[in-house]
Amino acid sequence: MKKRYGQELYVQSAGVHNDLEIDGFSVAVCQELGVELSRHRSRSFDEMQDWGDDLSQFDLIVALSPASQRRALELTRYFHLDVEYWPIIDPTDLGTKRDEKLAVYRQARDQIIARMDDRFGPATNTAD
Repeated sequence: MKKRYGQELYVQSAGVHNDLEIDGFSVAVCQELGVELSRHRSRSFDEMQDWGDDLSQFDLIVALSPASQRRALELTRYFHLDVEYWPIIDPTDLGTKRDEKLAVYRQARDQIIARMDDRFGPATNTAD
């Protein structure tokens, strides 16, 4: 999001669980587009709240899995914000060879980009 829209949108990555390391295939396919994920750390919704992030300050939560959609709806039932579910292929257990895995991760990446374009319009940050 930051690569495509710059400072126009405030984005915070969160999920149901906080995975300490980002999947290497995700890092590789995003690097192909100039997006650096190797230092990125995801955090859970609970962790966000523990650190003082108030979910009511957000306008939209985009869930990429049914579990994250359920958790977001549960946490935000008293807030006026939208929760959207974007059904994106989960590439983690698909493909057996490196090239096959990379192809599936690229497919997931490209699905997310298409959803961003549909929701927020074409990329506006073209400085790169």
